[in-house]
Amino acid sequence: MVEQASAWVESPLQMLCAVEAHHAGLLGPTTAVVPRAGLRPLKATRRELGALGLPDGLELAEPRERMPRSVQAVGDAFSGKVQLRWLASNPGRIIVVDDGLATIRLLELLAAGPFKPLLRARATPTRLRQALGLAAALRLRLSKVSVFTALSVDDKLEAAVKQAGVDLVRHDFSWLRAQPPSAEGPVERTVVLGTSLVRNGLVHRDHYLRWLTELAAREPLAYYPHRREDPGDVALIRERPGITVHDAGAPAELTLRGLDPGQRVLSLPSTAITSLRVLLSPRGVAVEPVDVPDDWWTSRAAPALRSHLTGVSG
Repeated sequence: MVEQASAWVESPLQMLCAVEAHHAGLLGPTTAVVPRAGLRPLKATRRELGALGLPDGLELAEPRERMPRSVQAVGDAFSGKVQLRWLASNPGRIIVVDDGLATIRLLELLAAGPFKPLLRARATPTRLRQALGLAAALRLRLSKVSVFTALSVDDKLEAAVKQAGVDLVRHDFSWLRAQPPSAEGPVERTVVLGTSLVRNGLVHRDHYLRWLTELAAREPLAYYPHRREDPGDVALIRERPGITVHDAGAPAELTLRGLDPGQRVLSLPSTAITSLRVLLSPRGVAVEPVDVPDDWWTSRAAPALRSHLTGVSG
C-alpha cells in the first residue's frame, strides 16, 4: 500500500502551490494538504479550493495545530518547527513549495553552500537559532531536495542551485489555469494588490496612502489587502473615496483569475506579479509592477534589499 504524502502549509500561496505540486506528480498518488490551524486566510483558501475540481488523490485535510509526524512538502523552510521536524524524522526527500520572497532567499542560501544557516532575511537570531539553521542546512545537503516554484529565477542562481544538488522544478499553475474562472470579480478597471512593506517598516505609511488617494482620485480602485497588512491601515484605506476594499482572504491567484481583458493589476514589489502574469496575461489583463520612489523607503530598507525586492517582482 502506498503511503499518503503530507504537505504542511502555513499561507494561502503555500496551499495553492502544494495542490499544484501534487498535480505535477511530485508527491505521489495520494496527498493530504494539512493547513496550520487558526489562520483565517487559510480557511478562505481551503474553502475556495474545495469548490473547484481538485486533482485526483488530493485531500484538503482539516486544520491542525501541529505538523504531521512525517511531512514530505513544506512552504516555510525557515520555520524552526519545520527544521526540527527535518532533523528528527530524517525525511530523505524534501519538497519546498513557493512562499514568496522566502523561496528566493532559500535558493540563494542553498546555492551558497552547506554552511549557510537557513535563517530569515533581516532576522537577528540567537546562537541556538543559528545552530538549528545550520543543522537544517546540513540536513538538506544530505537529502534529496526539490524546490517547486513559479517564480523567476535568474540563470546564474539556477545554475548554482543545481550545482548544489537541488532539483529546481518549474511550474506555471497548470492545474489552476485549467479551472473555470471565478464567477465574480471586481468591476473596477484597476485592481491594486496590498503590500506588507508598510507593516514591515520598509516603506513610509504616509507616502503609500497618499499614492493610493491620488490614484483613486483619477479612477475607482478595487483594493485587495495583503494578508499581513495592518488592519488599521486597511481601515484608513477603506475610508478613502473611490476605493473599494475586498476582504477576499484567499490568494490573488485564486480571486483574480477571472479578470476581463482591459482590466489591470498594480502592485508594489511582490512575487505575486510573476504568478499573476502567468495566469492573467493570456486573458489580456496587464499586471504592472509599481516602482517605489526613493523617498518612500525607510532607513530599514537597505540598498541590497531594495534591489532584491525590485528584481524578484520584475
